[in-house]
Amino acid sequence: MLKLFRFNSRIWFFLGFLGCVFLLSMGAYFQFVQGLDPCPLCISQRIAILLTGLVFLSAALHNPGQTGVTAYAISGAVTALCGAAISTRHVWIQHLPADKVPECGPGLEYVLQNFPLFETVKLMLSGTGDCAKVDWTLLGFSMPEWTLLAFVMLATLSLLQIWNYKGSDDR
Repeated sequence: MLKLFRFNSRIWFFLGFLGCVFLLSMGAYFQFVQGLDPCPLCISQRIAILLTGLVFLSAALHNPGQTGVTAYAISGAVTALCGAAISTRHVWIQHLPADKVPECGPGLEYVLQNFPLFETVKLMLSGTGDCAKVDWTLLGFSMPEWTLLAFVMLATLSLLQIWNYKGSDDR
């Protein structure tokens, strides 16, 4: 039964890439079709999904040996765990009492045009009052909670490729 899921790590990295494409597509759907504007933390999470997807795609296209798989697996896990950290902050902000929620700052477009890059990145990673608003839920979980779960799954998938590659010789 276990051998059934031991595909080549190249296939698993590609499936992880497709998962990232799906997540980014859902973000675009909610933004452009449903009209839900992303907050700074949402945009930061999308960037982390994009970076994780690029690592997965690189690994799938490169099809490296053991050392390369290990490097890609660690890189994919690091980018996914950075995204998980951003999602965790977002979930935390959403669960703050109303009087503890950070104030809403200027719009991201304004900040990008009028502030240095470091200040813009700081704003994107700290979140604002916009980040506390829950516009959508599924099974009682908000979008950042689902994104946190996705990041944990992507990090796990990535790290499992180290083990998966080691066992690929006995197929």
